Amino acid sequence: MALEGTLEATVSSGTPGSDAVAFEFSVTNTGSEPVELQFSDACKAEFVVEDEGREVWRYTDGRMFAQMISSERIAPDETATYEAEWENPQSGEYTAVAELRAQEGICEARTDVSVP
Repeated sequence: MALEGTLEATVSSGTPGSDAVAFEFSVTNTGSEPVELQFSDACKAEFVVEDEGREVWRYTDGRMFAQMISSERIAPDETATYEAEWENPQSGEYTAVAELRAQEGICEARTDVSVP
């Protein structure tokens, strides 16, 4: 299984108190065979924000996801995209980590995030 991930973070500033960071985690099948990903709930990717190794935000904290077995097929050279949003982040320099939550598919990506 050949999966390659990239993570993009977009910081948006609106009115005071409405800042957010939007995450887009893209998982590409770089292999020559289709990949069948199996998921045990409706959350297909985890997003974590760290400040010098200390966790400051986790997408799944305080959320509930439907408990259902599902699968997703990614053909060669095809990309699946997963999104999350961190609302009202504190100013600072962070590292964001996205990880695929498939039962057997391992894929992770990181990016730096600067919140003004």
